[in-house]
Amino acid sequence: MGIVAGLDSSSAFTHIVVCDTDTGEVLRQGYAAHPVEAKASEVDPQAWLLSLGEAASGGLLEGVQAIGVSAQQHGLVPLDHQGNLVRPAMLGNDRRAQAAAADLIDGLGGRQPWAEAVGAVPQASQPVAKLRWLARSEPENAQRVAAVLQPHDWLVWQLLGRPARRTTDRGAASGTGYWSAGSGSYRPDLVELALGHQAALPEVLGPADAAGTTPEGLLISAGTGETMAAAFGLGVAVGDAVVSLGASGSVMAVHHEALADPTGMITSFADATGMHLPVVHTSNAVRALRGTAEMLGLEGLDELSALALKSTPGASGLVLLPYLEGERTPQLPHTAGTLSGLRRESMKPEHLARAAFEGMLCSLADALDVLRDRGVEVRRVFLLGAAAELPAVQALAPALFGSQVVVPQPAEYAARGAARQAAWALGVSQGTLDPRTPPAWQGASAQVLEPGEELAVGGAVRQQYGATRDQIHPGAFGGSV
Repeated sequence: MGIVAGLDSSSAFTHIVVCDTDTGEVLRQGYAAHPVEAKASEVDPQAWLLSLGEAASGGLLEGVQAIGVSAQQHGLVPLDHQGNLVRPAMLGNDRRAQAAAADLIDGLGGRQPWAEAVGAVPQASQPVAKLRWLARSEPENAQRVAAVLQPHDWLVWQLLGRPARRTTDRGAASGTGYWSAGSGSYRPDLVELALGHQAALPEVLGPADAAGTTPEGLLISAGTGETMAAAFGLGVAVGDAVVSLGASGSVMAVHHEALADPTGMITSFADATGMHLPVVHTSNAVRALRGTAEMLGLEGLDELSALALKSTPGASGLVLLPYLEGERTPQLPHTAGTLSGLRRESMKPEHLARAAFEGMLCSLADALDVLRDRGVEVRRVFLLGAAAELPAVQALAPALFGSQVVVPQPAEYAARGAARQAAWALGVSQGTLDPRTPPAWQGASAQVLEPGEELAVGGAVRQQYGATRDQIHPGAFGGSV
């Protein structure tokens, strides 16, 4: 028995968990906010180290044998030849590179060549688009860029004392836009296309590899991106999907191969175990609920949930297509939401409330079907986010998703996933674990919901939603959903 730590450096805070290597039991925790605005789009990375130091204070890491690092994805940390910052790090929420992303798509000949090259079509958030923005908007800085890292890569490098060797992992690399999860290799030509010249890229480690050991003898594992760490911390495997309910939504699942999707709806990430993690994003999820609550003059989502449960499946024929901010899945970036089926008998607050929940969940079920249609197995769905606790969500989701739904207890799953990776690397280094098999930690505490007899009812609601969607946006999914 030993102890390991996992740290998650998110966009707003650092959270550290210290865990038992054998069971994954959380023994102690530390937390600190970043000393910067959470919504900042660029930052001096030293802020992450300050937050890390504060979170680890009070002897939190005493006795720890290995550390894993999870961090916010899609950030760009540009370094010069001496390893110094060229400019502040650009974060994933930086939207300035939208035109640059479109420019890159055209530069390679369209969406399909990008999907085939790296499993993703450039988005403003990705490092590859940020490099193009840098080349166009700050050419002098771009000329000085000799190496590029992401936040998790930079933190690992700092913890190891800034060695000559810089590393990353498959998960983080798969979000860059210049590493292919399918081939397991970089596309340096895409870096040059974006930046105008080559730059040094971190070595991609395997899931159980160690990035190195500190002078004090502390092993640092490969680390990974927040999405991959959270999936690993939850313990998802083949047959599992994760639906995340934020203002926008995402659906991801564990799969045995990378998926190239010329439409760009699927982003082909790698996971933290050697498998793949295809992800489908929606632009609208909980924002549709909040908008409906405001329209009805309700105090919050709890009231909206209670009102929705006074209605009946299908909301008396009322259908809400929740494309309020345009939509990514299906690709309707310039559309608006639609409320259909208005009749005298359906014009009641409870029906609108129900239609909002059904619309949000049917939209996410559409995203699930994008994955299912590509051969991804989905036997159960993990439902994450504060809205997953709402009674209306829990009542409707199993039947609309057509599967068992698991609602895990709120926890720091990304930090726990980083700790599990540290335990894996430590075990491999000691000869007690197989590099192909991660430690079998206890699964997340969760509520399990079954569709039961409501499955047919859920199918009818989805059919009503799909008919409305196809009438208003014919061909949106190419007939595949």
